[in-house]
Amino acid sequence: MTTTAVTPIESVTLEVTDPTAADNFYKTAFGLDDRLQVRASDAPTDGFRGFTLSLIVAQPADVTALIDAALEAGATTLKPPAKSMWGVGGVVQAPDGTIWKVATSKKKTTGPASREVQDIVLLLGASDVRATRRLYEDRGLRVGKGFAGSYVEFVTPPGAIKLGLYKHRALAKDAGVSADGSGSHRLVVTSHAGPFTDPDGFTWESPEG
Repeated sequence: MTTTAVTPIESVTLEVTDPTAADNFYKTAFGLDDRLQVRASDAPTDGFRGFTLSLIVAQPADVTALIDAALEAGATTLKPPAKSMWGVGGVVQAPDGTIWKVATSKKKTTGPASREVQDIVLLLGASDVRATRRLYEDRGLRVGKGFAGSYVEFVTPPGAIKLGLYKHRALAKDAGVSADGSGSHRLVVTSHAGPFTDPDGFTWESPEG
């Protein structure tokens, strides 16, 4: 039996109108490392951009701490932190328009609040999850779990950005926004799986060098 190689995402780049302001926001709000990049773009975009980024943390108090920091830095609330059957999570929109979810699988806080991020998850909205899954498998990604044609999660090495595919409308609903949108995704994924553009227009690039 042939085992498909795991091809991790090295970084994601957000294309923003004001890179300096965006960089300051992400450092102040989330303290993210070089897995998140920003670069200038004036590409037209409107409404839902078809993706979300999630920060996975250890406990509910950490969800609140990160969301409070983001709001203080200029983000807006899409969904306030709340319990669900999966844990606790909330959703904010950064000043550059990117949608961020902060979540934990835990329902009780057991220690002091921290702004430490355990994992970063990129969810791409797909019009046809099965078709996009096949393309990504051909590019070297291996599926970890999936639910019919609605959701796929790929195997990711420790420390790398996690990747999943979700039905476009379901992803918008989870984020608390309308599924309508047009123009640029304002997102570029850097990975040795690239360069290519997937069926929904998401651009993947190869690392420089």
